[in-house]
Amino acid sequence: MLALRAGSALAHEGHSHAEERKLTASPTLAPRLEARSGPFELVAVHRAGELVIYVDHLATNAPVTSAQVTVETPDGPREAAPKEGVYRLAAPWQRGPIDLIFTVVDGNAVEVLSGTLELDAASPPPPGPASTGLGLWSSALAQDVKERVGGGGTWPLLLLAFVAGALVARLLSRRPRRSVSALLLAALLSTLAAPGALAHDGEEQEPAGLAAPVTGDLAQRLPDGALLVPKPVQRLLAIRTVLAEASTHRKTLELPGRIIPDPNASGFVQASVSGRLSAPKGGFPRLGTRVQAGDVLALVTPPLQAIDVSDMRQRQGELEQQIGIVEKRIARYEGLAKVNAVPKVTLDEAILELKGLKERRLQLDKVRAEPERLIAPVSGVIASANAVAGQIAETNAVVFQIVDPARLWIEALTFSLMPDAERATARTADGAALVLSFQGAGLTDRSQAIPVHFAVQGAPKGLRVGQLVTVLATAGEEVRGIAVPRQAVLRNANGQTIVFEHTGAERFEPRPVRGAPLDAGRAIVLDGLSAGARVVVQGAELLNQIR
Repeated sequence: MLALRAGSALAHEGHSHAEERKLTASPTLAPRLEARSGPFELVAVHRAGELVIYVDHLATNAPVTSAQVTVETPDGPREAAPKEGVYRLAAPWQRGPIDLIFTVVDGNAVEVLSGTLELDAASPPPPGPASTGLGLWSSALAQDVKERVGGGGTWPLLLLAFVAGALVARLLSRRPRRSVSALLLAALLSTLAAPGALAHDGEEQEPAGLAAPVTGDLAQRLPDGALLVPKPVQRLLAIRTVLAEASTHRKTLELPGRIIPDPNASGFVQASVSGRLSAPKGGFPRLGTRVQAGDVLALVTPPLQAIDVSDMRQRQGELEQQIGIVEKRIARYEGLAKVNAVPKVTLDEAILELKGLKERRLQLDKVRAEPERLIAPVSGVIASANAVAGQIAETNAVVFQIVDPARLWIEALTFSLMPDAERATARTADGAALVLSFQGAGLTDRSQAIPVHFAVQGAPKGLRVGQLVTVLATAGEEVRGIAVPRQAVLRNANGQTIVFEHTGAERFEPRPVRGAPLDAGRAIVLDGLSAGARVVVQGAELLNQIR
């Protein structure tokens, strides 16, 4: 029996059972047809006695969900019912090619599409009875033995195996009881070894390891590199396309840049004298707090050393002494002025001198008691804050930086002159596009580069000072090509630059292209793509991951 298990050893001419065992189950698509006409593209899938119809816009691949679809079927005209973005119709057909005519009405657009649904060619053959796995012979060997016996079914094989087992059991044992036990055991093993013992006449058994085909809508990469993406998967991935159009564009230069604040809408807050910081009423402003010009942000109290305190007290004593002397002089002058013994001018001068002495004493008291107030020079948002209560603020230290987020600039570095820098855009690391306006270029090199300033028009939220960006400025030279969104241009596993072209309703082909950046949101394809092609502009990265 172990020797008979070698199925390939007894295979007859024209058969290779080793190759049959290598067959594996592979997913197949359900029967379907596709058609296109005018602005519509249609795919109809026959599944479980139902016809599922997908209608999309031909140019954009966007689903058409509110149309009226009428189908000419073998049973007469039927209207498909819209449900969950598709159209469904009962289709109890089993065999044969079915010619169908679809009438799609969407607003003012009316199109007639037709196609043939091949049920026989697309449907997988019904699987035969599966082997139980208990037989020790291969099915190919069973077929070979059946042919040699004469095609009389499996019962002659079973009888032959039983007799052989009985003879072997009789030779192995001399005692009757052991003969009966060995006979039953040999018969059982022979029965299990008999191929297809329980199969009926006319039925064929499948090769071991060959399972029934699996039917389902699975995206897959074809041997030629193209992608087969069924419509349900396209809906799930939200695949969108545009029609490629060739036109003339200006070449651009990519420049490194960073975001800087507008010098007319930003400012620093610094202390004019060294001192100890203290919070104003309400505390220090937090990061991101909007302030107005003139708001008090912090207080600086100058530190007074012992010698400074002694000098201030000495000066204060001198002022008090001078004030007392002048006050007595004024009192004496007032009495003499009544009898005209002293001119009135002398009295007025003494009064003015007393007033000046009092103001000097008042300022000296303020220096000792009042701290310096740090005031916001412009209106904006606190971009940076280095204020801590009790900290000693130096005269050159920046305590606060105020920036207006609606008025930001970009400083870019270029290694060549830019005669036409008025048209420029920028792209952030997360792909956001910024519209720029040229402000000016420097006349002094910075690390062998020329600094160029651009103002951000309508700055979106989320930009930060110091954030790195890529500036794309026009270079003046014109080129002809096809402009596509940047997300449509990818790199494959070999490092080639590719775009996906929608060549069929469910077929996408990668096209190697030669391109260049056009602006912050677009790239230009110079070679490898023809005008009128349907280029995938949304979901291309997901298509590139299909294996």
